[in-house]
Amino acid sequence: MIFRPSFGRMARKEYGAAVRWYDKHRRGLGAEFEAEIQRTLARACEAPRRFAEVVADVRRIRMHRFPFVIFFRVRQDRLIVLAVFHARRDPTIWHERT
Repeated sequence: MIFRPSFGRMARKEYGAAVRWYDKHRRGLGAEFEAEIQRTLARACEAPRRFAEVVADVRRIRMHRFPFVIFFRVRQDRLIVLAVFHARRDPTIWHERT
């Protein structure tokens, strides 16, 4: 079964903020970030349970090119994205979303 991603409100907001930040720093970099998010989510959707469970039923996948981690939960046929989180931020911040 291949899952499809679905973003929570805060995850969508973080995602958009990161795209805008990268675009400010170099034209087109935001689009590259978006493409990397899509590749990362595609990997997670193929086999979500192969990624580390960090909190009860919340898993994480690291992006390759950018210093971000995606936290997600598996529900039926969907991957619920809880956070698109910069790897240097305090990870306990997103815990309130679980």
